Amino acid sequence: MIAVLAILFFVIYLSFFFPLESKKEKEREIKSPKYTAQMKKLWQIAQTSMKERKPFKAEKALLTILKFDEKNAAAYNRLGILYAKGKKYDEAVECFEIAQSLDSNSASIHNAGLIYLETGAYEKAAMAFEQAIELEGDVPSRYIALSKAEEKLGHTKKAIKALENAYELDPKIATLRLILSIYEESGDEEAVTATAARIEEQIVRDNELKRKKTLSNARKSILNVSKKNKSKTDVEPKKQTPTKINKSVEKKPLPRIIKQHVGRKRI
Repeated sequence: MIAVLAILFFVIYLSFFFPLESKKEKEREIKSPKYTAQMKKLWQIAQTSMKERKPFKAEKALLTILKFDEKNAAAYNRLGILYAKGKKYDEAVECFEIAQSLDSNSASIHNAGLIYLETGAYEKAAMAFEQAIELEGDVPSRYIALSKAEEKLGHTKKAIKALENAYELDPKIATLRLILSIYEESGDEEAVTATAARIEEQIVRDNELKRKKTLSNARKSILNVSKKNKSKTDVEPKKQTPTKINKSVEKKPLPRIIKQHVGRKRI
């Protein structure tokens, strides 16, 4: 009977108390300076390896981070980008979806949408881009990506609307040219003519802005040069202190020739 109770107590301990103690131990480990230093080093290795195009080394560092911190959304996001560059699309989507479940941010959703777009899952791509826009609707690239998905689905009006939203946020000629290409493919000659005119107007505005910016920079440089020259030449003269006259100083003796005439009576 005692043996049975001992076994039962051991099972209860393993089921309830042991996980709690392990969790506390892990939390203490995460808060330690040594752990922080190791994680920082792993992040540096991962980022440097990605820049230097060393995918295996970067993957190893990111997987090591996730081994210690399985809820690190940023690490999953980076790993997804790494897999996408290596055209491992299934793994990339999985990483982005995990990152999204851990931390629902527009970047993870947008990245997943790009993979869907690349693999031909256009409906999923459009849904992902729309979700990203709901979270962050002031980024032109989100609308441009959405327009590509809608165009692939044959939704011409939605694609143009998305591009117009992108142009409104950031008026660029490249965006207008994307709109023009859609109208050209659809055969809408009137819209093609109107969009071509908008492009010409935008070119004029851009050139005017460049001219004003060049003039402004030239004026600033001239003012800076004149200020430097002025600081070199305009040196304040030293103030001359007025000489004090000492009244106590004795008068100089008169010359001898003048002394002969002093006190002489006139005839």
